[in-house]
Amino acid sequence: MNDPGPSNFDPPHQDLPNRDPSNPASSSEGAAEPGTVSETVIDALGGFRRDVDVLLQALPYIQRFRGATVVVKFGGHAMVDEALSAEFARDIVLMHQVGLKPVIVHGGGPQIGAWLDRLGLTSTFVGGRRVTDADTLEVASMVLVGKVNHGLVAAINAHHPVAVGLSGSAAQLLEVAPAAAELGFVGQVTSVRPELIRRLLEEELVPVISTIGTFGGQSYNINADDVAAAVAEALGAEKLIFLTDVPGVMIDQADPDSLVASLTAGRARAMIGDGTIGGGMVPKIEGCLRALDGGVGSVHLVDGRQPHVLLLELLTDAGVGTMLTRT
Repeated sequence: MNDPGPSNFDPPHQDLPNRDPSNPASSSEGAAEPGTVSETVIDALGGFRRDVDVLLQALPYIQRFRGATVVVKFGGHAMVDEALSAEFARDIVLMHQVGLKPVIVHGGGPQIGAWLDRLGLTSTFVGGRRVTDADTLEVASMVLVGKVNHGLVAAINAHHPVAVGLSGSAAQLLEVAPAAAELGFVGQVTSVRPELIRRLLEEELVPVISTIGTFGGQSYNINADDVAAAVAEALGAEKLIFLTDVPGVMIDQADPDSLVASLTAGRARAMIGDGTIGGGMVPKIEGCLRALDGGVGSVHLVDGRQPHVLLLELLTDAGVGTMLTRT
């Protein structure tokens, strides 16, 4: 890996005493009596021990997935919450620094909607998908490529300069076709040219892909879930992770305790068939199944509203979402 250089990560446990005698912060003013240990220090040491336990728990996962390609679809509430977005950027850098190869695909539906409202443009939806006329496409391109992608790349690079922003039209990365006439300039992925992504990964960089592609010289907006699945399949990724606004697949949508921690492809198809998986979750699960059929090792649905959910899912025993596997 590259030399990490100066770290912008906040050091933990700021309340521990400073042992540097040249630092005024190491003054004994307000310290505990000689021969005693303050409650503050005891609490801080307990926190360190917990941190060590977490690191030890992560070690076998780091060893197992070192060098593995992990495609992450960044979306949902995490995109519009500044604190969650900042934590996501730090988590991506940590994944990179321990040897994983993250590839990020992002949408920007809420941001596009907000800018359309600001400009007085009305959105129309067909089957839950935004109709994209020429004006809407111009706004979508501006938001996805110029704002969301740029902001995410900058947030990652603030911690370590490894992120590279791409659109789906870069080197014709995404080959698309019009999805349906009634949707306007909405495209669907027909194939992915992964060579550019692979070159960036070989250089130990983190590709950040916005979902604008071209067909016959015309730009199209593409569903980010579909792009993430297609990119993961083309790369033969070890894992594909979707950040969503739900905990994962649940037997009872009103009962968080009914979360299904793991699903085989066969069981997932059966749950779609009997209606257990319904509504907007159906196309997402169908995309997951296509990715598995295409050779992706496993697909994960996690709640992006939880801080550090990527690390919890990848590097701990907890497993906080739903993992789908072929068998």
